[in-house]
Amino acid sequence: MTALSTNPRGEAPGRRIRLSPLLRLLILTQLAFNVGFFAVLPFLSAHLGQAMGMAGWLVGLVLGLRTFSQQGLFVVGGVLADRYGIRPVVLAGCALRIGGFVWLGYAGRTWAVVCAVLLIGFAAALFSPAVESEVARQAVVWEEGGGGPRTRVLALFTVAGQAGAFVGPLLGASLLAVDFRTACLAGAGIFVLVFAGHARLLPQHIPGRDRTPVRGGLRLVVRNRPFLALCCAYGAYLLAYNQLYLVLPEEVRRATGSQTALAWLFALSSLLVVTAQLPVTRWAGERLAMRRSMAAGLLIVAAGFGVVAVALPAGWTGAVGLVPAAGFVVLLTLGQMLVAPVARAWVPDLAEEGRLGLYTGALSSVSGLIVLLGSSATGTLLDAGAPPQVPWLVLASVTAVAAGLLPRRP
Repeated sequence: MTALSTNPRGEAPGRRIRLSPLLRLLILTQLAFNVGFFAVLPFLSAHLGQAMGMAGWLVGLVLGLRTFSQQGLFVVGGVLADRYGIRPVVLAGCALRIGGFVWLGYAGRTWAVVCAVLLIGFAAALFSPAVESEVARQAVVWEEGGGGPRTRVLALFTVAGQAGAFVGPLLGASLLAVDFRTACLAGAGIFVLVFAGHARLLPQHIPGRDRTPVRGGLRLVVRNRPFLALCCAYGAYLLAYNQLYLVLPEEVRRATGSQTALAWLFALSSLLVVTAQLPVTRWAGERLAMRRSMAAGLLIVAAGFGVVAVALPAGWTGAVGLVPAAGFVVLLTLGQMLVAPVARAWVPDLAEEGRLGLYTGALSSVSGLIVLLGSSATGTLLDAGAPPQVPWLVLASVTAVAAGLLPRRP
């Protein structure tokens, strides 16, 4: 990606980060998105399995469909953002998310749940690539203006998202004292506020972001082998992260007999990112190239799966039984802190001029397909009656192998 013309105020590395008003708005957007989203999603698996009586493979399929309709269709949102600008795409996505949460709250049959989940996912497929691509573009601007490595801005974006992921489950857990529908309606209400705020504050046109024709973009992506390698490695990471909603709830239920502790494990993950993401990013930026940072993160995530797999044969329960799950969450979160900002920061270097939205979307689309296939396979393993450590060992292996798929870079 070539140099960009707009230069927001930046400061030297190691000093306080000063951002443009647009970057501040986009980062706060990520915070609000995740508060609404995580007030509902962590509890969806239990709702489907217990309240609605779905089999494990079907729960895994529904969760995979949600991820695929979101991550898998990011490319649509990215192309639309390149073509029409981010404002209409973000507003349309917020409106669909509102409708999806309301529908999910009232859905009583499998087909209705699937449709609501698909709508919720597609909503994010519109607004997330629009926001993420513009944050990445503005991070390059910030870097070229002397603000420091672009990964610092993207790490701050991650921190905002995790702050929302910290507050969201706690809000959802309190609302579940009423019922699942109340949590869904609260999530919809948050997106009503987000929609109203962005309708007022998001610029109609952002300087330096020209509209790009749709035609020919996908051909460029398919021929870009380094980018596709990055997609595969990032997809393995997302598959691992998705296990917070599939295998982790099962392990918490095995250890304690309920999922009450799940909200606290989510809170632990989010708190770690909020407090440690920026120092970890600064440390990695000083010592590790992008490829080594991502590879290290993937191997740490694999180690997290290994911790649970090794501990399961002991059959620990109660508070002691939660220790391996907590270790998994800590290692997964540490790996995430190394992988997520670098993956986003790497995309502008691999994308053609004017196609950053497309490439940001394609990164998540390929990854979403991997998550869809992997989540269904994981759900099948959970139902197959294999030893409980088998799914954890398989996921550890997949994540470790992914570290070798990364594109070569100095």
